[in-house]
Amino acid sequence: MSKNIKKVPITRMNKFFSEDEFNLETEMGREYVDGDLNMVVILYRVDKNKSTVDDVYNESYSDEIRYLSPVEINCIIKINSPDNKNYGKMGTLRYLEPGNMTLSVYQSHLDELGVEIVYGDYIVYPENESRVKYYTVANDGKIAFDNAHTNKGYKSFYRTITCVPINEKEFNGR
Repeated sequence: MSKNIKKVPITRMNKFFSEDEFNLETEMGREYVDGDLNMVVILYRVDKNKSTVDDVYNESYSDEIRYLSPVEINCIIKINSPDNKNYGKMGTLRYLEPGNMTLSVYQSHLDELGVEIVYGDYIVYPENESRVKYYTVANDGKIAFDNAHTNKGYKSFYRTITCVPINEKEFNGR
């Protein structure tokens, strides 16, 4: 069954905010993120065709996951504060859990690169010149039509992607 999708131009706001203004503001924002901020993460998309998957749980061991070519993504990065947690009732065994990372990325940037970020993909963040942090995508931000992700309610223009930290042994990069 094929869907008959009608494309209707958005005209409800043309008096105050048009497609040209939307494109101009998106270009200005992209210039800031891509040029001025210059924050980059490396996206490793999981190659689902070449990865070995368990028949029962539909999961893979880290050495069975294969990746598509890595892609540099320009974005705004926010890393949450770490959580200080403990084991046991007395709280004597403590550990520091790294905070989640949130990426804000323009959809037009992803479209230009021809990539899609999905659950389970890996993000490598260069913390400094000699150390990187590893994350996996926990929320791919595909549902982005809310007031926070639209430009004046006109159209959605960026995605917020939530990533959780992983142990570097989980990511093999092959």
